[in-house]
Amino acid sequence: MLWWIMLAGATALTVLVLALVTIGFRSPARQPAERFWTHGMGVGFTLVILAALVGAGLWTGERLLPRQSVDVVRVEAVARQWEWRFRQPDATGAMVETVGRLHIPAGRPVDVVITSDDVIHSFWVPQLAGKMDAIPGRANLLRLEAGQPGLYHGLSAEFSGTGYAGMRFEVLAYPPDDPPILPKGDDAP
Repeated sequence: MLWWIMLAGATALTVLVLALVTIGFRSPARQPAERFWTHGMGVGFTLVILAALVGAGLWTGERLLPRQSVDVVRVEAVARQWEWRFRQPDATGAMVETVGRLHIPAGRPVDVVITSDDVIHSFWVPQLAGKMDAIPGRANLLRLEAGQPGLYHGLSAEFSGTGYAGMRFEVLAYPPDDPPILPKGDDAP
């Protein structure tokens, strides 16, 4: 949604610049009054575009904030050079640890508690949510939600040493009524 609003704003600005170039080539007798430029186009047009962009940014940001909810699934993501470990509930509700793959129900909000065992990493699933840093000794909370079942790819977007480029993980969003059987302990992928 924010992308479309930004595209509309950029298109409006492009049309404005083209209109200004066209008006600039008109004869001096047909030029608009100075008040038109300073108040109408200078202040008015700019404030309308700025208000639309700020409003869209606030709306998008509010959607990403974790809120108290009854059906929120809570999982833990622990980063260490160069892997992600996830603690998540299985079909019975018992906490299971997996390596490199997070399993979440589609259509339900999921709070990911992100931390690190060694250096600063960054948890990022571009299709589901923004980027959140994993900092040693600190737990950061990120709300994400997959609209539909599928496999989403995540990565660490923070340089953390020579092997960080391979520090990728997967998020498998499953249908809420069909939770997968997760491997336990050392059987985890």
